[in-house]
Amino acid sequence: MSGKPADFSPLETPCIVIHLEKTEANIAKMAAAIRKTGVRLRPHAKTHKLPEMAHRQLQAGAAGITVAKISEAEVMADGGIHDLFVAYPVVGLSKLRRAAKLIQAGVRLILGVDSLEGAQRMAQVAREQNVEFEARLEIESGLNRTGVSAAAAVALAKEIDALEGVSLTGIFTYRGAMLGGAGTTDLRSAGHEEGRFMVQTADNLRAAGIGIRDVSVGSSPTAVYAAEIEGVTEVRPGTYIYQDAMQAAFGLCSLDECAGTVLATVVSRPAPDRIVIDGGSKTFATDVQPGKPPLHLKGFGRVIGDPEAVFERMNEEHGVIVVSPDSRYQVGDVIGIIPNHICSTVNLHNFVYLLNADGETAKVPVAARGLLE
Repeated sequence: MSGKPADFSPLETPCIVIHLEKTEANIAKMAAAIRKTGVRLRPHAKTHKLPEMAHRQLQAGAAGITVAKISEAEVMADGGIHDLFVAYPVVGLSKLRRAAKLIQAGVRLILGVDSLEGAQRMAQVAREQNVEFEARLEIESGLNRTGVSAAAAVALAKEIDALEGVSLTGIFTYRGAMLGGAGTTDLRSAGHEEGRFMVQTADNLRAAGIGIRDVSVGSSPTAVYAAEIEGVTEVRPGTYIYQDAMQAAFGLCSLDECAGTVLATVVSRPAPDRIVIDGGSKTFATDVQPGKPPLHLKGFGRVIGDPEAVFERMNEEHGVIVVSPDSRYQVGDVIGIIPNHICSTVNLHNFVYLLNADGETAKVPVAARGLLE
């Protein structure tokens, strides 16, 4: 990192520091890779939850921003982002009315749908509020989460397409790093399989008379490869902006390219081979479990400067790290940890500290933090 070393002594721990130089490099790298394919980049804001970061992505060439909830769309719109995709089934009437208000305010808002009931609710609110909803049909592609099966997609799309007030313009999916129905580290094959599956689904819908324009796919591990498939029009990676230990395990980045670091203080060394830090499950995400395939991550994060240390377990307020008995950790030391999953980790914190090249930090509220509705 250029510039003078950062002074973290004024910061209260546990906290997250975001290295802006690394963030900008990650944004530029993904933007350049997707630009070569001719596919649109619509990053997911789930990682940063900050309009400021969304603007940086747009300035680098992104076509719009993805969110998961209406409340997140509202935060982004308030922050000046006016092309948004809610990649999630929006079915609550009150939420659809809030979505209508965003459209009335001039926001291009695309909503996810995976059921006739959800689409009918859209149509109801469209009539009430005198708006037209742009929708994308979610396709289940192997994660067994939301989404209609490809086999049932044509019949459902026809029913949705017949509704007034709902314009079905595309399809989308999310499945992450999966190949043949299982987790994989063969990201190129996974991305190609995902892209081909969705392009074929779109072709089937078009053959049935449905005007599908957008085919939206891709996670941070697979986005670049899915974008190589002709017929894919958009990718939605999120984690790449900060990166994390999981992305490093996939080989997508080095640990040094990870822009998000959790600072924690050693509050106890009760044994020579164990230190305890002031961050536990209320500080670090637990949704990516160590040891599970395909990544077999070692611990809940990587301790910067100590590759042998293992962040072994957590309670709510305690993080227990196994260290070498001859290591020099002392009570009061501040250490940096790259979390396994930065997205869920950021959502646990009210603020992040943005670190610039001169070693200066700015405390910034995580604007869309904790917005579940």
